[in-house]
Amino acid sequence: MKIKILIIFFISCVLLNATMTYAQQDSMHLSLYHTPLIKINNTKWDKFKSSKFYQTTYISIPLIAGGLILKNESKPFRTLRNDYIPNFHYKYDDILQYAPAIAMVGMKIGGIKSRNSWGRMLTADAFSAALMAISVNAIKYTAKVQRPDGSNYKSFPSGHTATAFMTATMLHKEYGLTISPWISVAGYSVAAATGISRQFNNRHWLSDVLVGAGIGILTTELGYLLADVIFKDKGITRDYLKFNQIDPYRKPSFFGLYMGFGLLPKTLSLSSALKLKTSTGSHVGLEGAYFFNPYIGIGGRLAVSTIPVTTTGKKEDLCDPVDMNLGHIGAYFSYPISRCWQIGSKLLGGYNFSTKSVIVPDAIYVKKRFQPGMGTGASISYVAKQNFGVRFFFDYSLSSASFNLEPNSQLNISEKQSIHKLLHMMTIGASTNILF
Repeated sequence: MKIKILIIFFISCVLLNATMTYAQQDSMHLSLYHTPLIKINNTKWDKFKSSKFYQTTYISIPLIAGGLILKNESKPFRTLRNDYIPNFHYKYDDILQYAPAIAMVGMKIGGIKSRNSWGRMLTADAFSAALMAISVNAIKYTAKVQRPDGSNYKSFPSGHTATAFMTATMLHKEYGLTISPWISVAGYSVAAATGISRQFNNRHWLSDVLVGAGIGILTTELGYLLADVIFKDKGITRDYLKFNQIDPYRKPSFFGLYMGFGLLPKTLSLSSALKLKTSTGSHVGLEGAYFFNPYIGIGGRLAVSTIPVTTTGKKEDLCDPVDMNLGHIGAYFSYPISRCWQIGSKLLGGYNFSTKSVIVPDAIYVKKRFQPGMGTGASISYVAKQNFGVRFFFDYSLSSASFNLEPNSQLNISEKQSIHKLLHMMTIGASTNILF
């Protein structure tokens, strides 16, 4: 189960920050003090990473695979949406999906040279759009997955997200790889915002968005490959930027968005006769740290989580989940074990805020309350590109919540009382990060 969760979140989080950028590399003299645990040499994996197949598929295929794995695991994230923004209904994503393409064409019209000439660019983009539209609609009308809002059976995959990531990849190829990687960051951020907004609007499941993003990226890669076959060396107007080799001893500062499954003990005992049952919840947050050297840094995280709970004889959907918000700061630690892999840990402290939740109407509810909290965890990080990394983590957080009990004969509650419980939460997941 834990392995499955790690696979799921390696892929699901790529959606949120899938940007490929570069960083300037400081020269460092390697000494015995800097010798890694594993000798750093070029390996077969390094050669594979430079292959055309890897460059074409290393983001899109994991996204698609993750969406397929996640098809039956999307409910916890919809619960998070329903708890925090149940009335979110805006249509800006209908336009936002085209924003990267509008920026690309606008820059081209403005006289800023891109990777390709007008003819070569439009040919590649036409192939990409055709492949994307055919793929998305063929799957939609075959899979017939119902939307979260129940409006129709065209949920899987997300066409808006596929379009957004297609246009973002076009912008990335034309300008992000030739002028500035921050153009790619902007394009993919807009695409990610489109995908997230489709979930906020209750129009798509997380799996729909992941597969849509993967299709958008993959079909654009294929569209540009077809244009390469047709035009060969003709129509190239700007060279790609040069990227430095990844330095394992760089400062591993990062910022990104993470997602995970939140796990509490299976039961929370409020009294000898009253126990709450918990199930797997969702945990989403922002996390970042600035490192002073390759090993020690300072940073923090902001996150929201929701844990479904129920009592014996009660259906889970009749009970509100326990919702927690947290903000922690503290020390971060890292150590390089190879050119692209680091192990890490952290020790954080701060606040936790529990929102008011009705576990059983007129019987059990959670108080709205601020209280101190702390957290730690272990992680392993992979640097996929100069400024793009993926981190797998296992976190532990200590917080608390206050449960108010009202007299209820069915639950054997004889008197009104307030019970304070420590909550030991474990989170297993992954994040994608911009490295700087």
